[in-house]
Amino acid sequence: MNTRRSFLKKSIIGAVSATLIDSTYNSSQAQPLTDRSAKDEPFKLGIAGYSFVNFNLDQSLEMMKKVDVHYLCIKDFHLPYDSTAEQIAAFHAKLKSFDVTGYAVGPIYMKTKEEIDKGFDYAKRVGVDLIIGIPNHEDLAYVAEKTKAYNIRYAIHNHGPEDKLYPNVSVIYELIKDLDPRLGVCFDMGHNKRDGRDSVADLQKYSKRIFDMHLKNVTAAAKDGTTCELGRGVIDIPAYVKMLRKVNYTGSCSLEYEKDMKDPLAGIAESVGYFRGVCDGTK
Repeated sequence: MNTRRSFLKKSIIGAVSATLIDSTYNSSQAQPLTDRSAKDEPFKLGIAGYSFVNFNLDQSLEMMKKVDVHYLCIKDFHLPYDSTAEQIAAFHAKLKSFDVTGYAVGPIYMKTKEEIDKGFDYAKRVGVDLIIGIPNHEDLAYVAEKTKAYNIRYAIHNHGPEDKLYPNVSVIYELIKDLDPRLGVCFDMGHNKRDGRDSVADLQKYSKRIFDMHLKNVTAAAKDGTTCELGRGVIDIPAYVKMLRKVNYTGSCSLEYEKDMKDPLAGIAESVGYFRGVCDGTK
């Protein structure tokens, strides 16, 4: 077993052991278990809604409950853009019943100014202060104006080498660096790696404009790389977690799991457990 795998194994075993000890203590005191995510996690771990594209809201929230994750980036297949105030209120009530907070909406493709207007109106009605979006280059100044008018941040998502608009974080930064600071990046570290970038170094370089991230690993630093369980890919996750601490990252880390999408729970659980184990083992 190489040094890195040995370290990670010890990290994850340590995290599980600590959880079991905490459970035993709470049981002996006849007290309810303390929410681990609120007490111990150094980063706001969430799930990107696209991970649940094949599931309804109840099914998605049941999976989140099983892995004890409490933040969701909202996709329109769970909350349509034309939802009424009553439907939005019912949606949030449903999330609350599972102890989940919807913290952002998107990703949303916005190919016209009208779609940008609708996106900001949707975010305002949903009650979030962050949009994950993909606008055209020529509309970036208009998006920046909307961020000021609504005081809602807008994070542009990078989609890898197939994406002619935003293949990686560097392209996004060069386009927005002189625009309103509420215009930033949703850093998809996996797609960034697939475009040949060093995602750990890019996290450090562009951290001030990274508002959100899609936490994932990929099988190769190439176009044909695909999403895999967080601990099994080519991105050095312990180094990435250390960099999150170094740059004092305060946004969400939302796992986007795009493997086995019709049966994702095992991979999501493995990835969540791995991330928590690495966080515990790299303090």
